[in-house]
Order: sequence, then structure tokens, then C-alpha cells
Amino acid sequence: MLTKRLLACFDMRDGMVTKALRFQDNFDIGSAAEIACKIYEDQIDEILFYDITASAEKKPIDLDTVRTVAERVFVPFSVGGGIRNLDDMYRVLKAGAEKISIDSMAVRNPQIISDGAKAFGSQCMILSMQVKRRGKSKKFPSGYEIAIDGARTFTGMDALEWAKRGAGLGAGELCINSIDCDGTHNGYDLEITKLISDHVSIPVIASGGAGNPSHIADAFTKTGASAAIISSMLYSPKLPRNYPVSEIKDYLTARGIPVRPFLK
Repeated sequence: MLTKRLLACFDMRDGMVTKALRFQDNFDIGSAAEIACKIYEDQIDEILFYDITASAEKKPIDLDTVRTVAERVFVPFSVGGGIRNLDDMYRVLKAGAEKISIDSMAVRNPQIISDGAKAFGSQCMILSMQVKRRGKSKKFPSGYEIAIDGARTFTGMDALEWAKRGAGLGAGELCINSIDCDGTHNGYDLEITKLISDHVSIPVIASGGAGNPSHIADAFTKTGASAAIISSMLYSPKLPRNYPVSEIKDYLTARGIPVRPFLK
């Protein structure tokens, strides 16, 4: 049986980890490299960085931070934000990342998914999707719309249709990031995560809303997700408490969910 993966996700700007509620009102937490190294030492399975400055302000990706993290962590490391073409992908991979996460640019130019998969392999390509609950309708059969540009631009695209198209174009994984649940700490949007998991044959990552280990267990047992993104619950000073990776893995293991063991 394949083990379920825990991904620590960091929104990054100017070398700092930053957090938001539903993609708004960001506040800085601390050094991206230092927090990533601490979480790595706590035996996280994978790390994912989103350079939100590169995306929003159309700046180059912070490759210095990517290099610093890649030199100090030895788990799969993914980078997204500001990826516009194959040259950007190449620079990020050369700096030490193992995977590329694409989002807004994939909507604007879906061919970039196929081009990236052909050049670097589907295993390198994560299609990240910002999804907003709309209610089922003729326009949105899944009940969810795709947004881009940090949830500032709504596309009129149905989430399930885009997920299936992205998988067909060569994405190796889909990350389903709920705009409604992001930063709330009330749990993932299980409905859209399950719907997409049921209709694609590639791994699906649940994202947005985790606040305690039970939310992660729900994502794994109720949606078919292969991985779950966790962020604030690991390090945010605004939560009543933070959870070490060891505690999360013990909780999941006790409920029969296969995860990579914590080495004591």
C-alpha cells in the first residue's frame, strides 16, 4: 500500500514565510530557509514553496532562497510562483528543486504543462488549482470555479474540467487549494478534493484549511487524496498550539492510515 504524504507548504516573499486568510492580509512568520530546515529536521515528507512576490509583482523567482533550502533539506522540494516558461522551470530545477508547481500561467497557456512534462518529466509537474465554491450550475457542473493570480482573478472555468484537462496535458500531480478554506484552520474542502480524486488517475494533494491532525485524517480517509498540505499548524504563532510532524504521524498511524514512519 502506498503511504500518504505530508507536505509542508510555505508562501514566501522576499525570503520570508508569510501567511494569509483566504489569500488576503498576509503577515510574515520568519526566514523561509530557517523554517524549512526546522520542518525538515522534524521529518516532513516533502516541502513546497510558493514565491508569491514573483507571481503578484512579476518578479524573478527568489533563486537564492531556493538554493539555500536545497542545500540543507533532503526531501522532495517543490517550487511555484512566477513560473512563466521552460527557462524558468530549468532555473528552478538547476537551483535544486525536484518539482515545479504551476498555476496561473497554466490557465493562460495550458501548453506549458505539456512542454514541461516533455522536457522534464510528468513527475516534475504539479498543477496547482485555486478553487472557489460556486454551487452546481450549467456553467459550473462541479460547483467550483477556478481562480488565478492569488484568487484575485476568476476565470469562468469549471474546476473538475480543468483538473481533467491538466491531467491529460501531462501534469503528474494536482494540488486542490480551496479559497474558501484557506487559512481558516477548519479543515479541507473534502467535497471538491474527493470529486477530483474520483475522476483523475494521478495523485491529488489536499490543500487549504488544515488546523489539527483530524483534518488530515479526513482528507486521507474521505477523499482519496494521496497527500495533504499543512502549513500554519506547523509553525504559525497565531494558533493556540503548533503540531510537530511526529505527533501528526503518530495520530494518523493510530487510525490505520499508512504514512512514512517517524524515526526516533
